[in-house]
Amino acid sequence: MDLVLSRGLHAGHLTVIGRDGRARTFEGERPGPKAVVELKTPHAARRTVAGGSLGLAEAYMDGAWDTPDLDAVLSLGVANMNPAPTRTTLLTPLARAWHALRDNDIEGSRKNISHHYDLGNDFYRLWLDSTMTYSSAIFSDTDDDLTAAQLRKWDRLLETLDPKSTDHVLEIGCGWGGFAIHAARETGCHVTGLTLSAEQHAWATRAVEEAGLDGQVDIRLQDYRHVPEKFTHIASIEMFEAVGERWWPVFFRRVRELLPQGGAAALQVITIEEPRFEDYRNHPDFIQRHIFPGGMLPSPERFADSASSEGLQVGEPAFFGPSYARTLAEWRQRFEAAAPHVRTLGFDERFIRMWRYYLAYCQAGFSGGTIDVMQVRLGG
Repeated sequence: MDLVLSRGLHAGHLTVIGRDGRARTFEGERPGPKAVVELKTPHAARRTVAGGSLGLAEAYMDGAWDTPDLDAVLSLGVANMNPAPTRTTLLTPLARAWHALRDNDIEGSRKNISHHYDLGNDFYRLWLDSTMTYSSAIFSDTDDDLTAAQLRKWDRLLETLDPKSTDHVLEIGCGWGGFAIHAARETGCHVTGLTLSAEQHAWATRAVEEAGLDGQVDIRLQDYRHVPEKFTHIASIEMFEAVGERWWPVFFRRVRELLPQGGAAALQVITIEEPRFEDYRNHPDFIQRHIFPGGMLPSPERFADSASSEGLQVGEPAFFGPSYARTLAEWRQRFEAAAPHVRTLGFDERFIRMWRYYLAYCQAGFSGGTIDVMQVRLGG
């Protein structure tokens, strides 16, 4: 372990405290985050070093190591990432094969979405804001709250689409119905929202009824590949990440087919840096293994190439990664405050540690710039 850390730590400062209480310190040649890791089990060091980033995450989930500052550990990892990694190991084909088993065909999509979103509405409402929005907000320079920033995100998408009261908007991946209700109220348009989550469908349907919009907003438990009619415009907020690389051309083809001439789609999409894409594709990470099976982030370049190949015109994307980092910081505070209630829902400590790591892992990625989020217009 000492040899691996001394060679791999180029920035920052790491203190590793063994089970015997002895501390070893490793320092990079460049300044960076200062982190402390406490090893809790006999094989913790082997798991965290030999398993790479996935092994580090799984060892944390299992309680094999802990830290007084998870942000510092993950920020240290980002600071020491290779800017253009090209790992190839004997396990690379196995990792890719495992990910391929979670393919997003019709049945696979339903199972993959259910894995994450059917944890229960009671779980998500414990720590999401009142809009029940599980995607990046857009914060302004002023200190507005999370709900106001979520509304700003929706309004930016509506500004892109500019729907009229006579228009019919399709939302692919409608979540708990917040955007669909907001769009209908603000513009008078009709909205059809699609979800594959039974839990989300039940919540969104009830929310539409309570808003008095059941004649204007339709929530369907339906795959985007099965939609028969055309729409004036299409919106999709952080659903594309669940499409899967194999299905990107199909997704964009369906967007083009569902839009009339002159229609537009507005998407919000999480992206990964192009130099990291091949390594990310070949080595499914912690999130793909435990949080979003079958998921795949595009690079901005590959997103644009795939959309263009299916006849769509790609507008200039607007990126706002720092807002996602702040959104995640808000979610983490809410999640930690709600942790005792999460336990009463029947979730164990490993689940809580997995979610704690997941939210912090994402925040570190957006803060460090290895991942980003964009809104982009597609035209038919």
